[in-house]
Amino acid sequence: MAEATIRIGIVGTGYAAKLRAEAFLEDERSHLVAIAGSTLERTQTLAQDYQAEAITGWQQLVEREDIDLVVICTINRDHGAIARAALTAGKHVIVEYPLSVDLTEAEELIALAKAQQKLLHVEHIELLGGLHQALKQNLDKVGHLFYVRYSTINPQNPAPRKWTYNHEMFGFPLIGALSRLHRLTDLFGKVFTVNCHQRYWEIEPEYYQTCFCMTQLCFTSGLLAQVIYGKGETLWQPERKFEVHGDNGALIFDGDTGFFIQAGESTPIEVGTRRGLFAKDTSMVLDHILDGAPLYVTPEESLYTLRVADAAQRAAQMGITIFLTDKLN
Repeated sequence: MAEATIRIGIVGTGYAAKLRAEAFLEDERSHLVAIAGSTLERTQTLAQDYQAEAITGWQQLVEREDIDLVVICTINRDHGAIARAALTAGKHVIVEYPLSVDLTEAEELIALAKAQQKLLHVEHIELLGGLHQALKQNLDKVGHLFYVRYSTINPQNPAPRKWTYNHEMFGFPLIGALSRLHRLTDLFGKVFTVNCHQRYWEIEPEYYQTCFCMTQLCFTSGLLAQVIYGKGETLWQPERKFEVHGDNGALIFDGDTGFFIQAGESTPIEVGTRRGLFAKDTSMVLDHILDGAPLYVTPEESLYTLRVADAAQRAAQMGITIFLTDKLN
């Protein structure tokens, strides 16, 4: 192995873990050493596919001396604990959002990474995708912004009994699906007030069959944004729509189709692919570790969005408007 090779350990055996493993396998600057999962058979199958060692339990993986970078692709609930253990063991860390389902723990992890002088990268590949890039490139066309609506609704009947439908494992909807808010904070800046309403349909305490969550953000610029997130059995029409309204026109993205709308005319906007984003993110992390190249997002930016999501959770629980003070910003 070359001196500049980064030795990798992956925690997780799902979709993101597979895409990460493929990316590392194709990049000669990295060597995938081991994969840790909760189920031995599934872990062994994935490890065999990518010529890595299978380990049961992440605790053993983060302590290994032959691993430089730990990649966390497992259930949201465990992100914080694994990141803390990996950083404490002197490893660099990639973690899929959210950094933690707990805001205080996320703050502590960023401080720990700085103290250890190790990379802590929170993945936000939504920023790299075609939709977000098209939004950024065309935002000036609409003039002064006053309203944004972002809706992702995924009907599933029957709802799967998996971790993404588990209260503890997934977390509060807009924390577990932090990218829904992070698109907005990346584009529009600081948030002034947060309102939120959310509801579950469930027949047992741990798992739910449907969740529906709607939050309203007022940005310091005066922009009003509405974010709708829903999944499960009691929803009937899928939707993936992003609307930006200004005094000179509107940007409407429906699925992978985009338009700039003005009085009497509609101009198509090209939307790039969503494919290959994990590989792009992975390559940028290796560039950063080996060459000091800048990354597209900082952990502090992800933490700010987590503060907004935490405010949404408190607003929903207490039925009040949460003001994000300067201290929190």
